[in-house]
Amino acid sequence: MTLRQIFFPLLLSLGLMACGGGADDHAHGEGGDHDEHAEAEPAKGAHNGRLLTEGPYTVELAIFEDGVPPEYRAWLYKDGEPLPPTAGELTVVLSRLGDITDTHEFAPKDDYLRGSLEVYEPHSFDVAVTARIDGQILDWSFPSYEGRTTIPAAVAKDAGIVVAAAGPGVIRDEHDVQGLLTPIEGRHARVVARFPGPVKAVRVGLGDTVRAGQALATVESNVSLSDYALTAPLAGTVLARNVAVGDLAGEQPLFEIADLSALWVDLHLFGADAQHITPGLPVEVTRLSDGVSARTTLDRVLPGTATASQSTVARATVDNADGRWRPGAAVRARVTVAEQPVDLMVPLAALQRFRDWDVVFVRFGDDYEIRPLELGRRDGVNVEVLGGLKAGDPVVVAQSYLVKADIEKSGASHDH
Repeated sequence: MTLRQIFFPLLLSLGLMACGGGADDHAHGEGGDHDEHAEAEPAKGAHNGRLLTEGPYTVELAIFEDGVPPEYRAWLYKDGEPLPPTAGELTVVLSRLGDITDTHEFAPKDDYLRGSLEVYEPHSFDVAVTARIDGQILDWSFPSYEGRTTIPAAVAKDAGIVVAAAGPGVIRDEHDVQGLLTPIEGRHARVVARFPGPVKAVRVGLGDTVRAGQALATVESNVSLSDYALTAPLAGTVLARNVAVGDLAGEQPLFEIADLSALWVDLHLFGADAQHITPGLPVEVTRLSDGVSARTTLDRVLPGTATASQSTVARATVDNADGRWRPGAAVRARVTVAEQPVDLMVPLAALQRFRDWDVVFVRFGDDYEIRPLELGRRDGVNVEVLGGLKAGDPVVVAQSYLVKADIEKSGASHDH
């Protein structure tokens, strides 16, 4: 199935089923929820906050973040006239995905009530407000979502969305280099006739596997005029055959044979890489033909410099029992110079940009939501997470862009 076959049907289906799909537009205020079933945006007050009214009493509730970490501020009214902040009490309880509850208690400050906690990102939660004014208990509740969507499990599975728990790991200082596969010295031979003379028979062909001592050809000696067998000096594969029946065997190699059960990988190091890369370091070698990789260890760094490229050559050995690594083929390699354990990391493939954040998406049931991250060190595969996640959080690690696309498709924004 092509990406187009997956992607567009997915978005069409999610367009009917997504809940609160876009980023919540609550610019410095407790903007209304983006529930698709909402008939209208909630009324806003003089401070750009959401107006909650019951009888003669009104609470204007806003998220204020101008020059300070986001915090709740509230203003009280009776019959449309402002009340002093000491005229009432207020509590706001936020219920977030993952069974997280934040309780904000309010205290008077200047002409408003100020919440006790930072309203940390994402500003996506179910809100429960309780106020006491003139001895009256007033309650309101409403959803206020941003960066959240709902994707049914069957749709997510068909789209290839994969979730894994965030956890500890290792960040590697890795250097990418290029290399070339070569036969191992001592396991490679060029076979020359012992005595010159006409070739009477050739018994092997290019690519044949031979055993040590096996006859490769028959040559008639010009000295004794008798036939003798030209034999393989080692077991291996015939890499070259430069002879045919009737040719005159002389000083030129007639066959080239190599044991290819293992090969050398000669890696070319330039600049600072030559100073950092030393014998004993782990290396991952990847075939350019099909992307298959093998892990090995650097055996040595050769003392000289390659004349043509002016590079230093580091050498490793790769197992070739399946015969798929071929001498002369170019490879790329990733040498691990250092490893640093970290308490929490996620794959780079999980990261997306949302507004001006690096985010991942977490899943709870069929609901997916952004988690803005503070990032640390990274390598070619993973990145350290310093804030925004905790160990065990279920993170989308494959097809995360599909989740992002569904969240953004409503076109809603969150202005800060």
